[in-house]
Amino acid sequence: MDSLLERIPLTQTMQIELRDYDGETLALAAPLAPNVNDKGCAFGGSLASVATLAGWGLVALKLKALQIDCEIYVQDSTIRYLAPVWGEIVARAALAEGESWDEFLAVLATRGRGRLRVECRVPLEDGKDACTLDARFVAIRSAT
Repeated sequence: MDSLLERIPLTQTMQIELRDYDGETLALAAPLAPNVNDKGCAFGGSLASVATLAGWGLVALKLKALQIDCEIYVQDSTIRYLAPVWGEIVARAALAEGESWDEFLAVLATRGRGRLRVECRVPLEDGKDACTLDARFVAIRSAT
C-alpha cells in the first residue's frame, strides 16, 4: 500500500500511512497537525481525502493481491460529517452491505470494468462515527 500511496503527492503532505489491512478491511491514518483547520480540529477536506483513499486502497490492494491490473477511479461518493476529530484521523474501509468481491470480479472479467460500493468510517474513541463516506469505485482492466 505504501508504494500506491507514494504515487499520490497529497498523501505525503497529509502524512497518510497504512494502519492495518486484513484482506477485507483497510485502515489508513493521518496525524492531526498537517490536517488541522482554523478551529484546531481535523479539516473536512482531510477527512474526505483519507476516507476516499481508504476506499480506493481497499479495491487496489484486493486487485493487486489477485494480480489483476486495473485503473481504479472513484465514481461518486456521499460524505457525512457527524462530529469533530481532535486527534489522529483513522479511516476504515470495507465493502458496503450487499456488495460481493466475487460478483465484482466476475463482472470485471466479463466486461473489463466493474463497480463496487465501499463504506468508510472515521470512528471516534467512543466508537461513534465522526465521519462516514459511501463511495462507488470503478475498476477498468488495463489493456495488456
